[in-house]
Amino acid sequence: MNGIKVALVGIGNCASALVQGIEHYKNAKASGENIGLGHPDFAGYHVSDIQFVAAFDVVESKVDRDLSEAIFAEPNNVMRFAEVPSTGLKVQKGELHDGVDNMLRALVTVSEKDSVDVVKVLKDTGAEILLNLIPGSAEEATKFYAQAALDAGCAYINGTPIPIASDPEWSRKFEEKGLPLVGDDIQDQLGSTVLHRSILQLLVARGVRVDKSYQLDVGGGAESLDSHYRGRMRKRGVKSSAIGQDLPYDAPLVAGSSDYVPFMDNSRDSFFYIHGRQFGGAPIKIDIRMEVTDGPNAGPILVDAIRGTKLAMKRGIGGALESISAYGFKMPPTPTDMYRAERWVEEFLLGKRRI
Repeated sequence: MNGIKVALVGIGNCASALVQGIEHYKNAKASGENIGLGHPDFAGYHVSDIQFVAAFDVVESKVDRDLSEAIFAEPNNVMRFAEVPSTGLKVQKGELHDGVDNMLRALVTVSEKDSVDVVKVLKDTGAEILLNLIPGSAEEATKFYAQAALDAGCAYINGTPIPIASDPEWSRKFEEKGLPLVGDDIQDQLGSTVLHRSILQLLVARGVRVDKSYQLDVGGGAESLDSHYRGRMRKRGVKSSAIGQDLPYDAPLVAGSSDYVPFMDNSRDSFFYIHGRQFGGAPIKIDIRMEVTDGPNAGPILVDAIRGTKLAMKRGIGGALESISAYGFKMPPTPTDMYRAERWVEEFLLGKRRI
């Protein structure tokens, strides 16, 4: 298969884990033991088919550095699990817009270099997919890069909770240009949202009535800082809505960022509480704590989303991809429960489902 040419926007912890993951799993075999990688082959493409052809950021410590170095530059604090050789690809200064607010400026210094012409770079490098991994509250910047993808003829994967794939108007624009659109807001491989949803599905399947539930996150790193301060209520709304997709009835549900703790670095603690009633109305209470490393949690979802998007491009499909979006993102254009989303992806890969 031909390679998949990807442009990255936002060289933070998620981007670092993704770039490391491509190197780490480049020789992964379908029959081998690939810890953490669900699909060495997805849509007919191997992990090693993903090629980074452009990278954009606005932080001084990353701009003009080789991608292999920029992924470990401060304030990135994700674990190092792969030695990434020099790529020959320098991170270029992208458009700032609202990508760095006053809180994030306590962690980073914005580069004083001039911004490049993003659309021109995308065209010159032959980028096929633009992957947006900037801070989740950067609405203006997210929309700028969505438009840049349209202007350059690229598919767009939106990792933020800003409505792009779930916005009918943006979906229409991408459909008219025959370009796939995927998002919004990455759902981790095994993060707080997917675990919460799984527990709720189990309880419903076993006849338990869920009366109320909450899930709170505490973490370090730039994304946790952004989620807690600037994007707290937006993130809370997205996560609460996501877990509600797995209950067939209304119940009080709250999920969101509770606090930012600098010394936690790229780790995140999640706390879950569920109250329900089982046989005869007998009460049941669940109280759980989970600790994860944040950046790598997005890796397997991103490599699948990239390859699924490439398959849609190969088939000439434009607009929001319901299946890939529901499978890997919290705020898809067509919300559904997790099991149905996995079936949709299987049908899409087999050609039984158009989008």
